Amino acid sequence: MAVMNFLKPKNQLEEGGRTSAPIQRDAGEPEKNCPNCHKDIALSRLWANDLVCPCGYHFRMKARQRIQMIADKGRFRELFSGMKADNPLNFPGYRDKIETVRAASGEREAVLCGTAMIGKQKCCLFVMESYFMMGSMGSAVGEKITLLFEYAIQYRLPVIGFTVSGGARMQEGLLSLMQMAKTSAAVKRHSDAGLLYIAVLTDPTTGGVTASFAMEADIILAEPGATVGFAGTRVIEQTTKKSLPKGFQQSEFVLEHGFIDSIIPRVSQKKYLTEILKMHDGRAI
Repeated sequence: MAVMNFLKPKNQLEEGGRTSAPIQRDAGEPEKNCPNCHKDIALSRLWANDLVCPCGYHFRMKARQRIQMIADKGRFRELFSGMKADNPLNFPGYRDKIETVRAASGEREAVLCGTAMIGKQKCCLFVMESYFMMGSMGSAVGEKITLLFEYAIQYRLPVIGFTVSGGARMQEGLLSLMQMAKTSAAVKRHSDAGLLYIAVLTDPTTGGVTASFAMEADIILAEPGATVGFAGTRVIEQTTKKSLPKGFQQSEFVLEHGFIDSIIPRVSQKKYLTEILKMHDGRAI
């Protein structure tokens, strides 16, 4: 199977970390090797199981694939689709890289926003795209998420967000870092309006996204084995001159230390979210 090396990544996060490329439907019966159990699994079997290996390993999922899995059929309506990043700092090569990524991923930006029905419960939904510069947060990403929360306030809707990110987009400098404050303020206004926000952390959720809207939800969930943290483990070890414990920054470790509320396997997520939405009826806990 061909690997979509459209970014020519220079680090593991830009490459997509645990899964180097989105799984494609190919002719015949191709297989994918699982990094966890090291067995070859038929792609048709993986697709039938929402890209989860029988051993429980969760492969990365593209944003539109996840929307198809979570939202009721035909009940997702995209908002702010025309919004995209520019090159405000004239960073060398940034515009060309963005255009390359757009052509390869089929997305205009690293987050999809809209309204959806989940288990016949209406909500606002945003899903970050790991295959668009590793879901990095630039000014357009922050603006789209902020606008979605403002839309949710106007129409009294809960927000569900699936996060995946390598952090702030360095090519936009401080404009990217400012999105942390802007999105956090939008989350606060949504909370003050008495509305519910649920975050689902997927692999990896790191950097400025973790330091802002990913960890500010009323209910914070995560997928099994997802990396959740701010700085990378290598940076922390080099700074502190100490070795980190086994499994550090994996969702199971983060749950044990009280930073998230629960770990929900992908196969159970729609049912779980439906039950929460029904229970709260759009009101914050």
